[in-house]
Amino acid sequence: MTSSAYPLDSLLIDLQGLEVITDRTQVDKLSQDYYTFSPVLQQALGDKRGDLVVRPTSEAEVMQVAKACVKHKIPLTVRGAGTGNYGQCVPLAGGVILDLSRMQQVKWIKPGIACVEPGVKLAQLDRQTQAIGWEIRMTPSTYRTATVGGFIGGGSGGIGSITYGQIRDRGNLLAVRVVTMEDEPRVVELRGEAVYKVAHAYGTNGIITELTIPLAPAYAWAEAIATFPDFMQAARFGQTLGDSDGIVKKLVTVCAHPIPTYFAALREHIPSEQSCVLMMVAESCWETLEELVQDCGGTLTYHKPAEAVGKGTLLLEYTWNHTTLHARSVDPSLTYLQTLYPDDKDLKLIEHLYHHFGDEVMIHLEFLRVGGSARPAGLQLVRYTTEARLNEIIDYHEAHGAYIFNPHTYILEDGGRKVVDPEQLNFKAEVDPYGLLNPGKMRGWDERK
Repeated sequence: MTSSAYPLDSLLIDLQGLEVITDRTQVDKLSQDYYTFSPVLQQALGDKRGDLVVRPTSEAEVMQVAKACVKHKIPLTVRGAGTGNYGQCVPLAGGVILDLSRMQQVKWIKPGIACVEPGVKLAQLDRQTQAIGWEIRMTPSTYRTATVGGFIGGGSGGIGSITYGQIRDRGNLLAVRVVTMEDEPRVVELRGEAVYKVAHAYGTNGIITELTIPLAPAYAWAEAIATFPDFMQAARFGQTLGDSDGIVKKLVTVCAHPIPTYFAALREHIPSEQSCVLMMVAESCWETLEELVQDCGGTLTYHKPAEAVGKGTLLLEYTWNHTTLHARSVDPSLTYLQTLYPDDKDLKLIEHLYHHFGDEVMIHLEFLRVGGSARPAGLQLVRYTTEARLNEIIDYHEAHGAYIFNPHTYILEDGGRKVVDPEQLNFKAEVDPYGLLNPGKMRGWDERK
C-alpha cells in the first residue's frame, strides 16, 4: 500500500475492525459508474481510481472512517450502487472510496413516510412499503439496483415524476443525517428546505447516513405501449396524457423512430417505422386510457395487467436512462443529452428540433411535473462524431430555448444549474473545511479557494 501518494499504511491502522478492500480489481470496479455513456467523460475519467474501499455497516463506522481520513488528509468519495452517469462517485484524486451499500437498515415505516439508511435499495424498500399500501414517490430506471442514498445524492427524478415532480421540489425529501469531515466528526440533522444543502451534491459536502422520505399511495400499476405512425402524434399524445389529471399515471415515455428498434424484447409490440409511448397507469384507469389513445390516433399494442407487472420484462427498464443503455448495447457510438423544454403545450420547439436534426439527434421524451404543469424533458440519443459537434448541438438547443443539463461533465454546477449554489458551498465550508469530500467535483469550492 505504500506506493500511493497517501499514508495508507497509517490509515489502515485507524480502520481496524472495518471491512476494507484493497484488491486492485475490486477497487478499480468500485471506482467507476456509468460515465461511459459519455465519450467525453470516458476520456476524462477513464484512468481515475481510488486506493482502497471501505464498507461501513453503521453511522459509528462512518464516523471512524471520516476521522481517519481527516487525520491523514486523505480524500474520501462516497458511493452507493454506482448507477449514476456523470462520474459522481469516481474519485478524481484517489484516496478512500466509502461504499455505503452495506448500510441497509429500514429504520421505520409509517403511512406516507419512511426512514432508511442510505444503502437500502429502492426495490427492497418498495416491497416493504407496499405491504402497508404505500410506495416510493419516484425512482430512476435502475430501480432494482439503485440505493436510496445514491438516488438522493446523485439523482434528480424518474418514474413517478409525472405526478410528483423531482427530488428538488419541496416535500420530496424530508430529513437527512449527515456525518461531517472535521477533525472531530459530527452528526448533523437537516430538515425541511435545509435538506437541499446536500441533495444532488454528489457527496461533496457531507456523508448521508440516514434519510427520511415521503411515500405515495400505492396503486395497481398496469403497463402499456401505444404506437403512432408519426412522432409528433406520439409527442402530443404524451402531452395530453400528462395533462389528463383524471388518469392516474406513473410513467409517460415517448420514443421517436428509430429508437424502438433498439428494444429487442419489445420489438414484436412496436411495428416497423412507428414511434411509441411507454406508460404505467393505474389499472382502474385502463378503459379511459384506451379511449384517449384512440382519440389521439394511436394503437395500443401492449398491455400487461397489474397482477403480472414485475414478472419478466419491466417496462420502466426501457425508459429514462435505460433507453440510452439499450441503444448503446446495439451501437456503442451513441451518446445522449438531458434537456428541459419550454412549457409549450403545442410542442413547437420539439417539432422544430425533430426536423432540424433528423436521426442525428433521436428524440426521447420523459414527461414530468414542473411547477404544477406537465412538461417534456428530453434524454435524446445523439450520434456522436466529435466533441466539437456535440457542443454545437448543445448550443443550438440552448439558443432556441431548450435548457440542457449537460451529462458530459462531472462538475456539479456545470451539469445542472450552471451557477454555484451558495447553500451547498457554504455547507461544505462548514462541514468539510479541508475539502476532502469528492474533491474536484464542486466548481464553487475550487473557485473559492
